[in-house]
Amino acid sequence: MFRIRTMNKISPLGLDLFPRNKYEVASEIPHPDAILVRSADLHQAELPASVKAIARAGAGYNNIPVNTCSNRGIVIFNTPGGNANAVKELAIAALLLASRNILRGVNWAASLADKADEVPDLVEKGKSAFEGPELRGKTLGVVGLGAIGVMVANDAAALGMEVIGYDPYISVDAAWNLSHQVQRADTLEGLLAKSDYVSLHLPLSETTKGLLDAEKFRRMKKNARIINLARGGLVNEADIIAALQSEKLGGYVTDFPTAELLACPKAVCIPHLGASTPEAEDNCAIMAVRQLMDFLETGTIRNSVNFPRCKLDQRAVYRLLVINRNIPNMVGQITTILASEGINITDLINHHRDEYAYNIIDTEQAIPPVALERILSVDGIIRVRTIQDSR
Repeated sequence: MFRIRTMNKISPLGLDLFPRNKYEVASEIPHPDAILVRSADLHQAELPASVKAIARAGAGYNNIPVNTCSNRGIVIFNTPGGNANAVKELAIAALLLASRNILRGVNWAASLADKADEVPDLVEKGKSAFEGPELRGKTLGVVGLGAIGVMVANDAAALGMEVIGYDPYISVDAAWNLSHQVQRADTLEGLLAKSDYVSLHLPLSETTKGLLDAEKFRRMKKNARIINLARGGLVNEADIIAALQSEKLGGYVTDFPTAELLACPKAVCIPHLGASTPEAEDNCAIMAVRQLMDFLETGTIRNSVNFPRCKLDQRAVYRLLVINRNIPNMVGQITTILASEGINITDLINHHRDEYAYNIIDTEQAIPPVALERILSVDGIIRVRTIQDSR
């Protein structure tokens, strides 16, 4: 029986996937095998030694202590693409909000509520203050062509925009899904110089923090608009406020409000609604649960943020799973121990990612505790567990 602790309200469409004869799911479960979380902050939470995995029902994982988990052999999963359509739709709305002064116009119209019969004439006289350009024929630069970026690029092209994409690490799957109408930019600077609108769709890291700053803004067209529904830290806030105030930039729409941005008239601040749809919550919960089940039952890793993708079709009854630091001769030491215990290996796979490696090893015999203890005692081994196929 696997034990799953939920740290937030998780969509029933996801939780219902857990077979009740194999899983116990609750918010107060002690010694869980895995944790299922949305926004709860785990940085200060005590993670029991029993925890083997944490699944985040969403794309971001800033609420999870990744380094601590990696050092303990806890696999962290997220659900990239689960909320892609929700964010894409908001990005298209953001393009319109950045162009047409819709919010300012709506707020001004609301201020006329007490003018009675004068309203129609006042609207006709005042509407010119809120005019803005159409999207059709304008150039959109999409920075980051993952699941969301590809969808934004394709839909913007369908709206009649000229679309340029930049992503030096684009995946094969993303490339297949990208419209042939989307042009490729060789450099970020080249994309910025050509774009009337720029939409950001990439994670926040040490290399992307403050990606758009005063120096980048100087390279952009006058009155260009920026859409940031990815992470607030991708844009240098003080620099973009200065660029908006000096009328270098025409607008900024972000899903990450701050007091300073809320006070800036040309910034449109959305209250972090990117993934706030019932469909996105359902999709992310379903993905998170399926990934947890695959990992706990077969050892398969996909969509992990700290360990390599790894899958091996199980053809033997017994399976050994080993997490170790990515240093030489680890596989050799593991297989030597198994051989010395008379364990015959039928198949194995070893993948690594940065500092860590992951091994799936299928064997003909059950691995005795003494062998597991010997493997765990090898310098660099972080975690060892076994699975028995009950089919």
